[in-house]
Amino acid sequence: MNRHYKTYIPFLIPFGPYPSINQIYSTPPHLYMGYQLPSPLQLTPKKTLRTRTLLNPYYNLLRPTKRSSSQWRPLHHAQTITPHKTSRNPLFFHHDKGHGPSFRIPDEGMLPETAYQIVHDEITFDGKPKLNLATFVTTWMESSADRIYAEAFNKNLIDKYEYQQTTAIEERCIRMIADLWHSPRPLKTMGASTTGSSEACMLGGLALKRRWQKARKKQGKPIDRPNIVFSSAVQIVWKKFANYWDIEPRYVNITPNHPFMDPEGVLAAVDENTIGVVSTFGVTYTGVYEPVEKIAKALDELQSRTGLDIPIHVDAASGGFVAPFLQPDLVWDFRLPRVKSINVSGHKYGLVYPGIGWIIWREAEDLPEDLIFHVSYLGGNFPTFTLSFSRPSAQVLLQYYKFLRLGKSGYYEVQRNSQLVARFLSNAIQTMGPFEVLTDGSDIPVLTWRLKEGYTSNWNLYNLSNQLLTFGWQVPAYPLPPDMENVTIMRVVVRNGFSMNLAHMFLKNFKQAVSSLDSLESPIPDHTNCDISIRH
Repeated sequence: MNRHYKTYIPFLIPFGPYPSINQIYSTPPHLYMGYQLPSPLQLTPKKTLRTRTLLNPYYNLLRPTKRSSSQWRPLHHAQTITPHKTSRNPLFFHHDKGHGPSFRIPDEGMLPETAYQIVHDEITFDGKPKLNLATFVTTWMESSADRIYAEAFNKNLIDKYEYQQTTAIEERCIRMIADLWHSPRPLKTMGASTTGSSEACMLGGLALKRRWQKARKKQGKPIDRPNIVFSSAVQIVWKKFANYWDIEPRYVNITPNHPFMDPEGVLAAVDENTIGVVSTFGVTYTGVYEPVEKIAKALDELQSRTGLDIPIHVDAASGGFVAPFLQPDLVWDFRLPRVKSINVSGHKYGLVYPGIGWIIWREAEDLPEDLIFHVSYLGGNFPTFTLSFSRPSAQVLLQYYKFLRLGKSGYYEVQRNSQLVARFLSNAIQTMGPFEVLTDGSDIPVLTWRLKEGYTSNWNLYNLSNQLLTFGWQVPAYPLPPDMENVTIMRVVVRNGFSMNLAHMFLKNFKQAVSSLDSLESPIPDHTNCDISIRH
């Protein structure tokens, strides 16, 4: 069917036919929103809004609802609360119907101010990054870093011939990190920047698999049954890696007596088909360091007895930019010859905005050469070993900015301050009657706690998490991995920007939330509990 489309003229010139927002309004334009979300009370079943419930009314819009004791049904959030047409303030449109479709591209365009206002109004319903204590990811940088970001976000990092100085800066960062982690030859070894630690982990795992395959072929042995060993508390990316690349995952389950992967569990899991052992240096669930040095020593002894040479990859997504400054004498990196590769998140304790990770190999030969591709159609001839291709260069430049801005002493001060805040909160929560602190921020600045057994049957940590959300604080509650899944914990990640002043405010709201829950005379209904985890 033929349609007639009106000509769209974007009014971007400074003397366009329409006045700017500032000319129209003397007060912020968001006060004149044409469309507001319906009240959650109208969207939520009455049975979930009982009179003595102290929960956030938005809870039922954000959480899945329970169908039965063993099955959860996700709530179709967007379709439930988003109208089929997006309304616009009449002052922001001209010669159109005043609304646009929400689930298909509109036939005609709109003023840039109108489009901006629609997006701006919708994201005001997001949580505040400053109060997000669930994420490890950096949510604040200095204004000078923001300027660098604005100057470089439109540069494609893969265009190395066109942006040769940015490429040189990326190379410098790789050398700096290799030196930080005691590579024997930091100026010669291999490394890469990535979109984050997940991509870096995939690259590290691929190198392990290819090295194992080559060694097995050289010995005339089959390569059809590779396996990889890691903790049951490993980050989800390693489960994806094993699934996507047809590798058998072998888990070393954590227990109350062994809260992290230990050498005994590793030795029980490895065999001649093991491509490598992944040790997590800063476990996502609890923030603890796994004992890399002890695991390496156990594998050294295994090799002396059996001849099996099993490498280690250290997933230092969280700890890679903490331990070198706060625990410099802790041996976990390339000082151990068995450690062949390490990844880290630049956007976690590397203190850069989201979108940057790094992987470094101990020596150049630890990265199989046949995994490296050479690209010539962008101008020049450049090697590349990444899963992604086009991506912004701003985060790489911000990482270099941070290295220059802080130096080793500055990184120490920043991480030490975060650790002091974490220790302060853990001590305060430990003194409160309901809780038992599991980790106190002694490794990375992360604290976790559980509800003491038998303390109350009226509420649990999921209810406390939801109650804190009414103050704006996002604090996750989640179960531990298999063999300890009956234990629910809460976690606070202390990052740069979460000051001691904010910690006092959080503690005040935390005590208020606990006091409100303790005042309940009967249990909160089961359907308000939500056993989903929030781990970043």
